[in-house]
Amino acid sequence: MLPELGKYAATVLSAYGVTLALVLGLVAASIIRARAAQRALDKLEAPRTDV
Repeated sequence: MLPELGKYAATVLSAYGVTLALVLGLVAASIIRARAAQRALDKLEAPRTDV
């Protein structure tokens, strides 16, 4: 499945690993921010009870 990378295998595979980690980090950050935005929106849209 993997192509023969020769002496560059460690460099290429570590670059793939770093890229995968960064993409997963961005996805996680996006999900966290989306949930926070949804909570803030729900709070703003909630009916007022202090009136």
